[in-house]
Amino acid sequence: MATSSMTATKMQTTATVVGAMFLLVGIAGFIPGITTDFDTIQFAGHESEAMLLGIFQVSILHNIVHLLFGVAGLALAGRWDSARIYLLGGGAIYFVLWIYGMAVGHDHDANFVPLNDADNWLHLGLSVAMIGLGLALSRERKSIGADGPG
Repeated sequence: MATSSMTATKMQTTATVVGAMFLLVGIAGFIPGITTDFDTIQFAGHESEAMLLGIFQVSILHNIVHLLFGVAGLALAGRWDSARIYLLGGGAIYFVLWIYGMAVGHDHDANFVPLNDADNWLHLGLSVAMIGLGLALSRERKSIGADGPG
């Protein structure tokens, strides 16, 4: 039987914390003051001048992506194996997003999320952290059995 607690293992706790952080960031992106120039926010596109914490360029779409990523983290944290997939897969997605952000100019129409330099480097950091945690915590499986907890 699979463990349903989102904090039964370190892997699950980590996925829960990462998911909760993404939810908080997604919510913060909709709060004027935490997000500067909020009156310029666009649904999508590089024209949005709204900046989370005055640093990270955001749009409504960008905030929704953070919210969905947070919901996914919480939903997948219920099992060790799905929590691991969330961390590794999410880290891979953020690595691809970093490459995309580096390849696409800030004023290019393809920058629809939108992304600025701060976003790009944060995405690389998230990628390294999520993949690193997913791999490091994979050792935990040996101590809880071949089929995971439960």
